[in-house]
Amino acid sequence: MLHNTHLQQLQGSYLFTEIVNRTQAYKAAHPQAKILRLGVGDVTRPLPLPITDAMHRAVEELAHLDTFRGYGPEEGYAWLKQAIIEHDYRPRGVELEQEEVFISDGAGSDLGNLSELFDTPNRVAILDPSYPAYVDSSLMAGREIEFLPCLAANGFVPELPKQKADIIYLCFPNNPTGVVLTRTQLQQWVDYARANKSIIIFDAAYEAFIEDPDIPHSIYEIEGAKEVAIEVRSYSKSAGFTAVRCGWTVVPKASGLNAMWMRRQCTKYNGTSYIAQRAAAATYTPEGKAGTQANLMHYKHTAQLLMNGLQAMGYEVFGGKNAPYIWCRVPQGYTSWSFFDHLLNDCQVVCTPGAGFGPSGEGYVRFSAFSNRKDCEEALIRMKGL
Repeated sequence: MLHNTHLQQLQGSYLFTEIVNRTQAYKAAHPQAKILRLGVGDVTRPLPLPITDAMHRAVEELAHLDTFRGYGPEEGYAWLKQAIIEHDYRPRGVELEQEEVFISDGAGSDLGNLSELFDTPNRVAILDPSYPAYVDSSLMAGREIEFLPCLAANGFVPELPKQKADIIYLCFPNNPTGVVLTRTQLQQWVDYARANKSIIIFDAAYEAFIEDPDIPHSIYEIEGAKEVAIEVRSYSKSAGFTAVRCGWTVVPKASGLNAMWMRRQCTKYNGTSYIAQRAAAATYTPEGKAGTQANLMHYKHTAQLLMNGLQAMGYEVFGGKNAPYIWCRVPQGYTSWSFFDHLLNDCQVVCTPGAGFGPSGEGYVRFSAFSNRKDCEEALIRMKGL
């Protein structure tokens, strides 16, 4: 039997697994310590009641013969796809067909699985730093990668690829830097993809944090994007679904990949649970919107609190506005991981080392606003006392 040797190119430990391991080791040695977790982007506020009520009703349906249902459509129920079109796209001038929207169990799965649409020789362009799954899924497929450095010198906005890229991963608002792109900047990427017959895989998981009216929420707000872009979104951050797992991917027919993705999903995906899809649909009700917006405002205020607090201590920080992440330069003499260990050991605060997002992330750490205000205030007090 031959193994997939491409897997051997992956780092020995996934970034967030390593963070958990180091944090657990510290906790085991210091069981009384109160650790403040500002690292992983997991939500901390409970789901709004209108959403959990919808889940309860869905469960109750499955308990009765006249309302019971079995397998759902692999691509998702029509009523949820239509709600997505009417609430997330049409208000922004984007028209989609139901057949172009595919419900999933979250953005992470599709961001990896979309790689299967493309042959191995395709070259990939990935922002550096970036969400590790883009790199790992490309390495698993044996593809050549061009990293596009996102540095303070270029405002963390990457330049276009120097060599022709067939597949381009873009994430805006960006994880981990918190940077956003204007319409003009995003149009340049779409124009590049059209000129080079490339496909952009656009990760819009954090679009709910955008407040600036000049920042596009969807790549399909850009002229020509339907020809060259696949968009991936999630309810995890916008509605707190990290324990529920639900999202969607748009594969326009104009991209030429719609039928292929449908065929792939019918073969290798059994569909998102009925209960999760009913919960997702509830986010579009007036009560559901009010609840999710209240949670989002909490995280936005927390991001601002962290930004202001870190700046007041003299740290150089980026992001935080239109995004839930704060990208912080570490003090002189530290690496990303040594500063992580310093914060964990000396003030029991967990962040995310920037080096885990790629070579250009070295020298930075990421703080997540997905926490409660009291923990953020306490973390800033502890850091000030270092």
